[in-house]
Amino acid sequence: MTVRPICARGRRHALKQLAGAAAATVAVPLWAQSSAKSIVLGQSAAFSGPAAQLGEQFKRGALLFFDRLNAKGGVNGRTIELKSLDDGYEPDRCKANTDRLIKDGVFALFGYIGTPTSLAALPLASTAQVPFIAPFTGAQALREPFNRIAFHVRASYFDETAEIVKQVTSIGAKRIAVFHQNDSYGKAGLDGVLRALKPLNLEPAALGTVERNTVDVAAAVKSILAGKPDAIVQISAYKSCAAFIREARKAGYGGAFYNVSFVGTKALADELGADARGVIVSQVMPYPYSPVSALSGEYLAAGKATDGDKFEPNYSSIEGFVAAKTFSEALKRMSGVPSPETLIAGLESLRELNLGGFFVDFNATKHMGSRFVDLTILTSDGKVRR
Repeated sequence: MTVRPICARGRRHALKQLAGAAAATVAVPLWAQSSAKSIVLGQSAAFSGPAAQLGEQFKRGALLFFDRLNAKGGVNGRTIELKSLDDGYEPDRCKANTDRLIKDGVFALFGYIGTPTSLAALPLASTAQVPFIAPFTGAQALREPFNRIAFHVRASYFDETAEIVKQVTSIGAKRIAVFHQNDSYGKAGLDGVLRALKPLNLEPAALGTVERNTVDVAAAVKSILAGKPDAIVQISAYKSCAAFIREARKAGYGGAFYNVSFVGTKALADELGADARGVIVSQVMPYPYSPVSALSGEYLAAGKATDGDKFEPNYSSIEGFVAAKTFSEALKRMSGVPSPETLIAGLESLRELNLGGFFVDFNATKHMGSRFVDLTILTSDGKVRR
């Protein structure tokens, strides 16, 4: 057998073929190269700092569902893994985490906590065409304009603040003040209150702000109480809301405090202790403390089976549980090879999905799954009443 030397032209051709093969390998998304036996979700959330309870509770609820599902073999033979990174509720850290998760090839982004962080992440997800599922925020800026890769399981802040204003004005109160975080989250809530007040020909009695991740509320307390409000709507994280409530009461305020769901009901109650008495919180998830629905019963049974008497149900963790269950239902409906496109199609097929008394409804032009809102009141012993 004669071995022929490779001419320069042949050598160049061979190198081109090798380069093309290498490029083709690199061009395949990392999620497509990962194990066929697992689906990896990426999450950036607050696991440290003043909003840490929200991230921890949401993640715990999601894992409560995923771990039990995985123990039964997952979905279509694939288990679900949640890769979580701490952003401390800071947009820059969230952006860096998201960039890393996308480069690591996660299948989808899931359960981001907060408006400013989600707003930092969504453009990266959009560019990479990585589905962005169940962020823990009701901001309209994440819902409008319509984004094909973003899916919202919870109601919006417009829905929550409309219900709050309806409740306040139904008892004859008209002087409504707003205490809000000085960022995109606070503005989203303020916009919701303004939107609800406008048809009633009302304006806020007073406004006050606090910087994100701080509890410097003295100026806000002074400016808001000067407006003599009947009720104060709070759009901030639990530590600053608790600080405001304590300081306002010390200053003699006897009116009502209303919070939107993002405050974290358990986190706020824990922070306030006995001072939680009478504070009202709007909710976007089913009542988690007793089996009033099949979904609540499933959540409570899962928690007790996992943690026994140590299990502490709360609204933030049941939201993680609901988000995980919704995602898993979409996985079941995917056809063909798992990809962003088949996942989006699976999610959009969830029409009037009954999760056990809580409904999620998506389609090709509607990615806001729920408009459910309920109002609850806190007691001095840390309980939540409907």
